[in-house]
Amino acid sequence: MPDDKQTHVVFGAGQIGPLVAQQLLKQGHEVRMVRRSAGAPPAGASLRTGDAADPAFVAEATQGASVLYHCMNPVYSAAEWQRTLPRWRQALLAAAARNRTRIVLLDNLYALGLPRGMMLSESSPIDPSSKKGAIRAHEWRSWLEAHQKGDAMITCGRASDFYGPGATQTYFGDSFMPKAIGSGVAQTLTRLDTPHTYHYLHDVAAGLATLGGAPDDAYGRWWMLPAAPAESTRAMIARLGSALGQELKIQAMPRFMVSALALFVPVLRELSEMSYQWESAFVADDRAFRQRFGADATPLDVGARAMAEWARMHYAASLDV
Repeated sequence: MPDDKQTHVVFGAGQIGPLVAQQLLKQGHEVRMVRRSAGAPPAGASLRTGDAADPAFVAEATQGASVLYHCMNPVYSAAEWQRTLPRWRQALLAAAARNRTRIVLLDNLYALGLPRGMMLSESSPIDPSSKKGAIRAHEWRSWLEAHQKGDAMITCGRASDFYGPGATQTYFGDSFMPKAIGSGVAQTLTRLDTPHTYHYLHDVAAGLATLGGAPDDAYGRWWMLPAAPAESTRAMIARLGSALGQELKIQAMPRFMVSALALFVPVLRELSEMSYQWESAFVADDRAFRQRFGADATPLDVGARAMAEWARMHYAASLDV
């Protein structure tokens, strides 16, 4: 925990940003949330509304900040990532270089590519096997180059697929929970029996806040954020069903049907290149973070119960019955 009160600026008001802000507020910091559209920040935080690709706006929004947190994510489209991620990076780096501000990035595991039978960790090569992974790899190399040049101090926390309260745009979110709660059906698009790491949203946020206050030698590299031990997606579905008080009936969509739907549903076309993450074991190794920072992960049963409780309220008006 920092010794004195600092100003921390969190970019992104989606699934992770507000949780990071809450963690920082608990630490006693002044917190600014930055988002494109109007909305309410967490209690105790202030709000700036504008375009994170606009250097002038970012410079104003980050004035006096000690740490910036990049928790933004564009629309799930390789073309949109290619357009937007570099513009955000350039604007944030310009502001950080001017103010000598640290940057904490949130990223996924796409840049690491195929596991090839190994656990994924900080020692895994940056070796993407998808178009979106290649974009993420390029971005990380650019961020790291900026750190090495001395433009700003930069670190990164990576996580696999999210779950937990508020995890709407996830495997177990909007496309899963209404049907699961309303009709007891777990509709899936991937293989179910390969081990897969799911990161709990609050663990991700806590990890990023930890990195924001970490010593200098925690920068210039990336960290695998804490996660409970991996298990199969089938087992995760069973945990969520138990938390919902019912045994979910799995309805796996055949691959040919997914391919056919992808012709008409853009997000399915974007997801198809990431299916390798469920074809074989996709397991995160978070030992480095745990050993360095003494952090732990939320047990899967605890996380599943919290997500089920939230989902019952969040999806109450849109249940598929």
